[in-house]
Amino acid sequence: MLKGVLEGCVLEMISRGETYGYEITRRLNDLGFADVVDGTVYTILVRLEKNKLVDIEKKPSDMGPPRKFFALNDAGREELRKFWEKWEFIASRINELEERKQ
Repeated sequence: MLKGVLEGCVLEMISRGETYGYEITRRLNDLGFADVVDGTVYTILVRLEKNKLVDIEKKPSDMGPPRKFFALNDAGREELRKFWEKWEFIASRINELEERKQ
């Protein structure tokens, strides 16, 4: 997988509404990212938190300790915008490459 793609996908998941790590992993798995595991997602979430791209709120859980819920802040929305801009550029170049082989 291209570097940064999974992080962009996690940002997109968070942009759709406040969520937590396990839910992000489950949704990515449902989309076909079968190799994505909780540890990978949590590493990304720690990086997003460290880079101040998300706001965090701890909420009680029915099972175990409180859950950390993540929401994008303005910096996170800007980072997501940059991700999609880069993605569109890469996708257009790949499509162009594919078209030229014919």
